[in-house]
Amino acid sequence: MYLASVGPLRTPLRRVPGNVVALGIVSLVTDVSAEMVTAILPLYLVFGLGLNPLQFGLLDGLYAGATAVLRLVGGHVADRWGRLKTVAGVGYALSAISKLGFLAAGSTVPAIGAVLAVDRAGKGIRTAPRDALISLSSPPETMGRSFGVHRALDTVGAFLGPLVATAVLWASLNDYNSVFVTSFCLAACAVILLTTTVRDHTPPPPAPTQLRIFGLLRDRDFRRCCVWAAALGLFTITDSFVYLAVQRRWDIATSLFPLLPLGTAGTFLVLAIPLGRLGDRIGRWKVFLAGHLALILALLLICGPTGTWWLVLALHGTFYAATDGVLPAAVGPLLPEQLRASGLAVLQTGQALARMAAAVTVGLLWTLWDLRPAILAITLALLAVTIAAAILKPLEVRR
Repeated sequence: MYLASVGPLRTPLRRVPGNVVALGIVSLVTDVSAEMVTAILPLYLVFGLGLNPLQFGLLDGLYAGATAVLRLVGGHVADRWGRLKTVAGVGYALSAISKLGFLAAGSTVPAIGAVLAVDRAGKGIRTAPRDALISLSSPPETMGRSFGVHRALDTVGAFLGPLVATAVLWASLNDYNSVFVTSFCLAACAVILLTTTVRDHTPPPPAPTQLRIFGLLRDRDFRRCCVWAAALGLFTITDSFVYLAVQRRWDIATSLFPLLPLGTAGTFLVLAIPLGRLGDRIGRWKVFLAGHLALILALLLICGPTGTWWLVLALHGTFYAATDGVLPAAVGPLLPEQLRASGLAVLQTGQALARMAAAVTVGLLWTLWDLRPAILAITLALLAVTIAAAILKPLEVRR
């Protein structure tokens, strides 16, 4: 029996649809697998293979942007076939298989880049159908809470991933291949959980041809939301660079580096549901922009003479809690049901391409100017765009 079939589940925060909880559990296991690799990757590439900031920025940009086109493909195919769960499952399976690719890639940088591209392709395929399932399983007035619950469960996995990676490295005497094998096993378990616990959404009638994919951009609210989300993403420093900057700023031992994401994940876990509910009450766009202000403050602390690493990580987690689930919750009601996955894919593609450009830009500026000037320049640009987005108020979600 599907976990989703039991109906809404009682939680301390009233009721959450069972399908949302089932998808959250799948994401939890998947994120343990994914964050095992993410936690050790900067350490492996920068300290193990000796990549300079520009080289790492190119790989990190690839990691962030390889999902871009396939997000559109995944969203379009899921809507066209009316098989959101099936398309999401293909993406989860592709990411699982890619974990074994690290064993074959060894220390060859181009091969590692190819494996990262496959892994992110899987994420690109699954993200829009998965978020569409969450959106279609939730009442519009509580959609922020549903996304908050999903992201909270997802973040439990993000919290556990670095711990598992550290434990595996310790038990295997720093054998990175052991981490990759363990990551594959967990990712395979997530695919099985998706198949057995999540129920697909009954597809509505097909959308008229003229409304598909880019025809959605004719809607003024949706179009402006996509533009501003991409503009903010263009100056959003990726996670790996944040952790590398924290490690360098406070001279944290490399043996503790894989544990840095725990600060982000712990804050995300605590705040994901409260900020999702806050967005339902006061407006999701306001919470989304407030999250970017938290990131700006974190980056200024890295550049400034005072501050602590744990405060930076807490603000970094606040940024994700205020943005990661809040934005799709804001955009979902703007989209017709039969194009929910396609519309979210358009939104996410713009963000992915922008963050890919941001990673390359940070790597280049770090190589040319060093760490603090590079981060300060990007931070000031992000502040300017955030202020502009707040003044122009591009999105006020209809309920």
